[in-house]
Amino acid sequence: MIPRTTIAAGIVMLASLASTPALAQHDHAEADPTYVPAEMLTRPIPLRAGIGNSRDSVTTSSAEARAYYNQGLNYLESYVWIEASRSFHEALRRDSTLAMAYVGLSRVHSGLDDAAGARRYGAKARELAPRAGERERRRIDIRDRQLAAIDSLENGALLLAYKKAIDDALSAAMDDPELWLLRGNAEENNASGRGQRGTAGSIAFYEAILRSNPDHASAHHFLIHSYETIGRIDQALAHGEAYARLSPSIPHAAHMWGHDLRRVGRVDDAIVEFTRADSLEHAWYQAEKLDPSLDWHHAHNLDLLAGCYQHKGQMVRAEQLMRESGSLRVVDAYRAFNARELPNFLIHRARYTEALEAAWSLTTSAYPQSRAVGHALAGQALLWLGRSKEAADELKAAQRDLEQVPRVAAGLVPRRAAVEPWVEGLRGELVLRTGRTEEGATVLMGVARAMRATPGPDAWTQALFRLETMARGARDAGAWKLADDLATQMLEHDAAYGGSHLARALVLRHQRDEAGFNREMEAARRYWKDADPQLPELNVALAAKTSRR
Repeated sequence: MIPRTTIAAGIVMLASLASTPALAQHDHAEADPTYVPAEMLTRPIPLRAGIGNSRDSVTTSSAEARAYYNQGLNYLESYVWIEASRSFHEALRRDSTLAMAYVGLSRVHSGLDDAAGARRYGAKARELAPRAGERERRRIDIRDRQLAAIDSLENGALLLAYKKAIDDALSAAMDDPELWLLRGNAEENNASGRGQRGTAGSIAFYEAILRSNPDHASAHHFLIHSYETIGRIDQALAHGEAYARLSPSIPHAAHMWGHDLRRVGRVDDAIVEFTRADSLEHAWYQAEKLDPSLDWHHAHNLDLLAGCYQHKGQMVRAEQLMRESGSLRVVDAYRAFNARELPNFLIHRARYTEALEAAWSLTTSAYPQSRAVGHALAGQALLWLGRSKEAADELKAAQRDLEQVPRVAAGLVPRRAAVEPWVEGLRGELVLRTGRTEEGATVLMGVARAMRATPGPDAWTQALFRLETMARGARDAGAWKLADDLATQMLEHDAAYGGSHLARALVLRHQRDEAGFNREMEAARRYWKDADPQLPELNVALAAKTSRR
């Protein structure tokens, strides 16, 4: 593991802020409330290196204002909301008429799920538009149209107007990379797209930037997400390496490379990158005296790092990291939904009483996504504890909360399609355990497909371990055809996971295919070569092999 002090020593984030007594007046006391205190969002910040290379042409006579604006742009395009906000405010201290800095702040507050703040800063940019150049006025109009479309996500006409505004601006400035980035973002499933949910339609816009600037960090960043979504992990991996190289001081850049290293079986390399991201984050928190809960990225990185250790069979370390993540304050729906990691892990480890308590703790959340998945996981634990009637009650509660989850939502707010498979999984297992094997199998295979299709790295990891638990349930219920189908799904999802091969091995043992059993068990042992001593999965399988002799 990389010592945090090793990276912290060289990180530019620790630079001291030079005294600037003669700055222009900038009223930042009106900042809208978010889960991040206004003081943190407006605090002075130094200029930094290693954060990307986006550059934008803006109207200002202050070279410092331009430098801080570009710094804010790079942080914005890496989703470092706090430092982006600080940088844009710093630019406005140098030039209070810099309209594009207000556009940047508007985008930051969308990232913070603060719609009122996004609108307020958008209005400030609009007030200053007459002082800006034509290109900037087009960008302010684009942001106005985006905000209108975000406020009415299901209004297709507003989305089209937003896209057309970008197209019109591009027709006058085909060499503008910021416009190409925005156009790629606009290809996401609604107007709130910011590069994290791109698909095949986004890729050509980002690649247009790389044709003239092969080292454009933000284009590489957004291409990682787009290629991940369409399953081209080979391409995502190449862009991840480039993004990490071009933005070495950005935790998210190391993290994104880690995303795809694990997807190609390079789990140890992924751990290095996730650990590097963690070290960069802790250096930042220490330098700025920042509560880690205020950084959306921190818990997410810990979750994926924990998933890597779980993948290796190192369950003790995985649980430590999950509990560290779980100790962070929940500040939004995204984090509240991802708090499912711990109860799901405890079910996976057959610690059902503990899992039940952890799942119930989610059911008191302010967010329906968390409540629904909490009830669903509580029902799963109750089923394994033999308490089917209570599990059925949890299903009803989960279904009620699911109805409150929006079908369309901005940013990373979990949509109903992401939550529903967890609820349906409980329904399928209840049906299976009442002896309606075929009906239960149909539901659970639908759940398997839905989970595998859900975008995002958290969903990809959780799908694997959830499939594994479902396969165990199928074997326990004697539904061996379903167990076989789920093992196949696991191998398709991740053939570099020991549990995928174990699930297949146990099916082959039931089919009295000793050669196949031995082959798959050898693969499981190979992938779990660094697992915790006495990992139960391997011990059970070895005992099963002995009993067949």
